[in-house]
Amino acid sequence: MLNERFIKVVHIDLSAKKVKIDMREDLKKYLGGVGIATRLLEENMKPEKSPLDPEQPIIFAIGAASSVLPVMTKTVAMFISPLTGELGESYAGGRLAYTLFNAGFDAVVITGKSPKLSYIVISEDNIEIKDARTFAGIGAESVGQFIRTVEGGSGKRSIIRIGPAGEKMSKIANVNVDTYRHFGRMGLGAVFGSKNLKAIQVTAGDSVRSVPDLKKYFATYRELYDKVTNTTVMSKYHDLGTAINVKVLNKIGSLPTRNLQQTEFESVEEISGEKFAEKNLVRKVACVGCPIGCIHIGQVRRQFAEGYDYESFNVSYDYELISAFGSLIGINNTDDILELISEAEEIGFDVIAAGCCLSWATEAYEKGIITDVDTQMPIKFGDKETYIKVMRKMCEGKTEFYKALANGVSEVTARYGGADFGLQIAKNEMPQYHTGYGSIVGYVCGARHSHLDNGGYSLDQKMKEFDKNYLVDNLFKEEVNRNIINSMIGCLFARGLYDNPTTIKALSAVGIDMTEDDLNQTAERIYAAKLRIKRRLGFNECNVKIPKRILETDAMRRKIDPDVIKELVKMFYDKNQELMEKYKDEAVK
Repeated sequence: MLNERFIKVVHIDLSAKKVKIDMREDLKKYLGGVGIATRLLEENMKPEKSPLDPEQPIIFAIGAASSVLPVMTKTVAMFISPLTGELGESYAGGRLAYTLFNAGFDAVVITGKSPKLSYIVISEDNIEIKDARTFAGIGAESVGQFIRTVEGGSGKRSIIRIGPAGEKMSKIANVNVDTYRHFGRMGLGAVFGSKNLKAIQVTAGDSVRSVPDLKKYFATYRELYDKVTNTTVMSKYHDLGTAINVKVLNKIGSLPTRNLQQTEFESVEEISGEKFAEKNLVRKVACVGCPIGCIHIGQVRRQFAEGYDYESFNVSYDYELISAFGSLIGINNTDDILELISEAEEIGFDVIAAGCCLSWATEAYEKGIITDVDTQMPIKFGDKETYIKVMRKMCEGKTEFYKALANGVSEVTARYGGADFGLQIAKNEMPQYHTGYGSIVGYVCGARHSHLDNGGYSLDQKMKEFDKNYLVDNLFKEEVNRNIINSMIGCLFARGLYDNPTTIKALSAVGIDMTEDDLNQTAERIYAAKLRIKRRLGFNECNVKIPKRILETDAMRRKIDPDVIKELVKMFYDKNQELMEKYKDEAVK
């Protein structure tokens, strides 16, 4: 905990209904956040068992500066991914980090399986496992409303929950956090389902957390706050948000369109960030402890009965959601995109993964790889109503086809064909950036196969001339260094502001004294632990087969050479092996 010599970890065994609390001094060298979560995963995972075995752990962790410094707003979830079969790593904002911090816990480790559908209530003084059978089959938003009603109390709480897709253990199921945030990608919702865990509520306590030097802390906080609010970070992410990237990526020929058959969308103006702002934007929301307010909420009006009966509902949106349910599946209307996002989130699907599944199914239907016998309806690009029906059937899982589709692109293509145009890399659905070598190699080699691991898409756009060594060196460096901000645990939107000198000063203000060498060594230690986990689970980046569509479609209007990709991946692999060797003595015995 803050200003303490130990990390406070609560273990919850759902099978035995037992709770144990450990004070771990040895975890301090992992700093916090993703550092301690990775180590706890390495200690508690069962590599020989299925990702959905009840003995596999879910770990939540907050960071070394959670809730006490600007934009330190995230909580990390670590688990074995049922989607990829290897490292699962996901982040969410909202109120969860704040409530865990004020409840007095650095990390939560959940194992076992409840005999009946349950939810966990965590507070500073008590942890309970409660009956959630009345919530069975209920959508994510409704579950949050019910738990708020049942539990009562103040608003200083965070409620995370799964929709019916998680209960059905769909491998693309996510976990909803405080309505507008999510632990997306990698199938954490399915792991919840495998444990009969519907939700978790964390309530903030009233205890005061101290810092060693209050004057120093306030001065540093003000400096960091000003640094955040007086730079382009504020204007970029607060004004239009990441939705500004829709037109930017379309202009450079990198916007995935109709299952990546093209990288420019003819209706881009109709789904741009500007169009959402003009037509749908109703408010901007911030995670607790962040001055930016990057969460953009759009409102859509929908008729639910004949005559003049309408309902209005609010949905958060950003670039990747717009692309996944817009250009990728040929939807050219902001209202339709918001309605699709709302449907996916109530069911409990990750939107990026669902978009890739829908886009594959549409092209597969057009090519005759799947037929009406499989789909029970025609599927065509741009048909919102059909896509809603498809997602509902995916959730129901009553047929072999829809059950496979709900388990991701890799599984459905393995059973039905069409793998050449399935948008997945290492079994994780492709993020919505198709910029070239940096993005592809970044997805292959990234710890969780995400653009957020190493920013390869950004390197592609910055490089004036292609340089293999420069690309791999910077991808690797970023992959390692992001473990520091993910241990503090901050929003990656502010990663550029927290350079090493700033990070050292910030940590010092909360009683953690580190040198630049300490930071570098900590980052390497954490990344090496992630690599050990992946190797124990059988992953080798050199064995990843990239679908032909991703290689044959121009990125930023440039051709991609598959042989160059192989060479770059091998260069990255060698760096990984060298780092693992350096920290081999730290492996869990």
